Amino acid sequence: MARVFLLLAALGGFTGVALGAFAAHGLKARLSPEYLAVFQTGTHYQLVHSLALLAVALLLMLGAQPLLRVSGWLFALGILLFSGSLYLLTLTGIGQLGMLTPLGGLAFLGGWLCLGLAAWRLPR
Repeated sequence: MARVFLLLAALGGFTGVALGAFAAHGLKARLSPEYLAVFQTGTHYQLVHSLALLAVALLLMLGAQPLLRVSGWLFALGILLFSGSLYLLTLTGIGQLGMLTPLGGLAFLGGWLCLGLAAWRLPR
């Protein structure tokens, strides 16, 4: 499972940087400042949670713990729903996609909660 999360972290980091650069250089003239800020919020959260996935993968290498696996999957789901919905919203203008964003935020929160619970269960 660590390998899967390492690959997802690498993919998230790579695409986060690429999409950030795309927004800064390719979308600046095409999007309103508000939509550009929304897109950049998506890349910011994608990059932060790609690092969280990296941490989960490294922790799993030290020892498997079910809560760590759940945390990793929730971080990945959060990236898909939160950042993905923001990207699609800004590029398509379909406002209904914004309904997915809070679900991604809840997935992020769940991932952090599971990571914290996993830490709490570590031996002293």
